[in-house]
Amino acid sequence: MRRDFATTRRVLVTGGAGFLGSHLCDALLDAGHDVLCADNFFTGTRDNIVHLKDHPRFEFMRHDVTFPLYVEVDEIYNLACPASPIHYQHDPVQTTKTSVHGAINVLGLAKRLRARIFQASTSEVYGDPTVHPQPESYWGNVNPIGQRACYDEGKRCAETLFFDYHRQHGLEIKVARIFNTYGPRMHPKDGRVISNFIVRALCGEPLPIHGDGSQTRSFCYVDDLIPAFLRFMETPAEEPGPLNLGNPVEYTILDLAETVVRLTGSSSRIEHRPRPADDPAQRRPEIGKARALIGFEPSVPLEEGLARTVHDLRARLRM
Repeated sequence: MRRDFATTRRVLVTGGAGFLGSHLCDALLDAGHDVLCADNFFTGTRDNIVHLKDHPRFEFMRHDVTFPLYVEVDEIYNLACPASPIHYQHDPVQTTKTSVHGAINVLGLAKRLRARIFQASTSEVYGDPTVHPQPESYWGNVNPIGQRACYDEGKRCAETLFFDYHRQHGLEIKVARIFNTYGPRMHPKDGRVISNFIVRALCGEPLPIHGDGSQTRSFCYVDDLIPAFLRFMETPAEEPGPLNLGNPVEYTILDLAETVVRLTGSSSRIEHRPRPADDPAQRRPEIGKARALIGFEPSVPLEEGLARTVHDLRARLRM
């Protein structure tokens, strides 16, 4: 049976001061819920949640999910983990711990409270895919000992833990596989392709493209993604996922770079560099399941979303 979302709930968001986490906190508060935001500020920032500090239904707790958390909540969104290569490769052991130990800790909390719990998984579980576009049924093509494995395999193990808690303990879970997402509050130095290109273009620096730029990605604007989290969380318990969430429109990295240069009015040139190990050649979600289950249909065109992101990053670089 579908739950009544009009009922106020106390919601824990781990990684709530991050890019996606802070937008999720906004959405939950707008929906009338009480929000407990937990973050250790490894990649999240106070700036992302400063506008919420005086909100009567918002509370912040500085906490690392690799340690147990003892709170009383009605449901949990687990977004705690560095998501950009620069950050997750900075301390790969800690990245794996965040995904695996963090999952164990939040699942243990959910089990004790009998709380529904959402896991922010990733398209990286598909690795360098041999199936295109990627449906949820695809098991992936991941190098378990490569430089990206701390994130890829950490998230894959977290999914395993979520589904084992679901099967063994009857825990109500929701596992979403998030594809490339962008928008305001991206960290200027996180190394993700959109923020990296925009910051470099605004600073007049070369835009680095690995290889010839023919590799593809699909980019979802944050305002399309976050409402899907809430709708997925409200689906029946018999729908645990995994569920692909992302924009199915595909762009080459070269097209993206040229669009960013044009939108910023930059004089930056495009600079080709060697492809890093295990860099996926293609990435595009099959979202038929999300369309049928929650009516998911991203609507913000790339140029519109990029223009908003450029505006945000330009303002932040001036601070």
